[in-house]
Amino acid sequence: MKFLKKINSILWVLAISVLYMSCTKETPHIATRVTDFSNSASVQVFSATVKAARNYVYIDGIPVSGIALAYGGIFPGTAYSFKVSAGSRSVTIKDTLPATTQVPLTFTQTMEAGKSYTIFTYDTITSTKQVTILNNMVIPTDSSARLRFANFIYNTTPVANVDVYSFRKPGTKVFSNIATNQVTDFIPYASLQTDTLYVYAAGTTSPLIAKQLVPSLVPSRSYTSVYNGSYRGTKAVTTFGTY
Repeated sequence: MKFLKKINSILWVLAISVLYMSCTKETPHIATRVTDFSNSASVQVFSATVKAARNYVYIDGIPVSGIALAYGGIFPGTAYSFKVSAGSRSVTIKDTLPATTQVPLTFTQTMEAGKSYTIFTYDTITSTKQVTILNNMVIPTDSSARLRFANFIYNTTPVANVDVYSFRKPGTKVFSNIATNQVTDFIPYASLQTDTLYVYAAGTTSPLIAKQLVPSLVPSRSYTSVYNGSYRGTKAVTTFGTY
């Protein structure tokens, strides 16, 4: 009888302990808030990789993008850039699906504190390449904006360089003789008005693509227009804010 009472007492203590543990809330792990970016660089990623569907960005093996980046997309999509600690960084951009045929892209990039960079991926998912551009941005003292042009059109064989014309500047090249995989410097550009870009094979009047709308640019900001896609297939000019 004493033995049964002892067993009951033990079971009662265990029951109380389990009940207490089930009612105790777990303290969530909260990421450390970073407020000092003095030793950081600003980075954005644009995907001109044909057929890329769900890429994620990793810095030193740590994921920094929570939303998949597809062809024609920019990361981050809701800000001009994300912060990366200055120095030599390992960058990986890859599709995480086990069945993907995309080859992971991994490279090392040295970034300086206080500088801004854009990583352009291009080619196709079986031969993805990248170029990292230091954004030489100058904030204008007037109401104009800044615009640059990048040519990341894909083709299996070399294609002609391109000239770019503006609807608002008839007969005037705004960008001239831009080679494949080349990114121009920023130039002053009118703000607060929409525009249309026309892309031609350099030195010709043969349009390579239907007219492409450039949205109204915010004064003092810098933008990038990218000619991307498949030369013999679907092409586009994508414009996004760089600063």
